[in-house]
Amino acid sequence: MPWVDKDTCIACGICVEECPVDAIVMENEVAEIHMNDCIHCGRCHDVCDQQAVRHDSEKVSDEVKANVEQTRYFMEACEKYLGDPKERQKCLNRIIKHFTKEKMKNHRRA
Repeated sequence: MPWVDKDTCIACGICVEECPVDAIVMENEVAEIHMNDCIHCGRCHDVCDQQAVRHDSEKVSDEVKANVEQTRYFMEACEKYLGDPKERQKCLNRIIKHFTKEKMKNHRRA
């Protein structure tokens, strides 16, 4: 899914004009993509001279980092509130099971 790098966008409006479904608007002098309307045609990527319209694959490492941090928090909380160091590993096993299930669901949809 496309997203706009707000630090790179210069509010030229070219992507707004070129979007065939009017999914891009200017908000606070920055392009904003309304994902409910976006058809993922890629025109916004192609017309942006500043390369401010980016692809979501660039955010994967940030998402992984956030998931790791959240998992550590859950593991610590399980040990603290359930009173047993073994609960850390049980928590991790449950999270791995959850993400494996989510991965399989996403694989089926693709």
